[in-house]
Amino acid sequence: MRAKTALRMVSFAISACAGILNPACQAAAEEVLKARLAQNLAPISALAIVAKANGLFGKQGLDISVSNFTSGKQCLDTVMGGGADIATTAEAPVTAAAMAQQPIAFVAGMEYSDLKTMTAAAGAIRTKADLRGKRIGFTAGTGSEVYTSALLKAAGLTAKDVTLVNLRPQEMLPALAAGSIDAFDTWEPHLANAKKALGEGAVLLDTKGLYSETFNIVVTRPYLEANPAIVSKFLAALIEAEGWMKSHPDEAIDIVAAASGMKRDELAPIWSDYVYRVRLDDKLLETLKTHAAWRLETGNHPPGAEMPDFSKVIVAAPLKALDPARVTLSANP
Repeated sequence: MRAKTALRMVSFAISACAGILNPACQAAAEEVLKARLAQNLAPISALAIVAKANGLFGKQGLDISVSNFTSGKQCLDTVMGGGADIATTAEAPVTAAAMAQQPIAFVAGMEYSDLKTMTAAAGAIRTKADLRGKRIGFTAGTGSEVYTSALLKAAGLTAKDVTLVNLRPQEMLPALAAGSIDAFDTWEPHLANAKKALGEGAVLLDTKGLYSETFNIVVTRPYLEANPAIVSKFLAALIEAEGWMKSHPDEAIDIVAAASGMKRDELAPIWSDYVYRVRLDDKLLETLKTHAAWRLETGNHPPGAEMPDFSKVIVAAPLKALDPARVTLSANP
């Protein structure tokens, strides 16, 4: 009798998960959607890092394989070359791709943070105008160069009034310490590293709000058209990661520090500098336009390029379908 009862129970469970009695089991058995993420492994990618670490992509029915890079340009280049499906990238590669008329779809911003200027205390740079005649480190072709241009304009200066030194971010602290530059323009954690290493020998110049670098999610248009469900589920996972990070900041710092190879005590003091929010807003659009305008002014663009029509670059539909409140563009891009 017990054997027959057990057999009936097994048959019932098999029938249920076949969808005869339990549709939920059938949904659980649906094919997992696979995608390849090209990710800049840094705190700017925290939402994607946390979504992966906490199983939030899997919760959405996604199997996301991750390839890590040291720049958003490498990420977007990998996607355009077919080596990945989704890129985390800043505005500089986006405007370059748009001006080259590559078929990109900018589906969401996920982070922004202000670029800053670190100065040598010995240089007595207290205001923007004090940069006149100084040697300033920057990184060509990135938001650092656009920020530097905006900084000089805000100070009433031109590139002829200073000496610009093209450096990689990791080269800036040694150059400042050696006295070969008087200031440098870049992003965290390089500024915090300089302050930690040089102490009172490094002074941060007040340039708050001058230029925010964004970090975003970009795919190709053909990929979006062929895989709308993947893009939607990917953004949904990032939104859940955003909420979790706000509720668990200490745990989020632990996860991101471990993933990016940073020490926790180095990331924690600058954590509030990173603004994590999945959105499409006017601040993001203005950054794209500012960067594109800089390309046109400096000739850093393909021959014959014009200001991109960002209504053909930004695709708001996937995010708007998930949460209309996250799309606050006041006009067509």
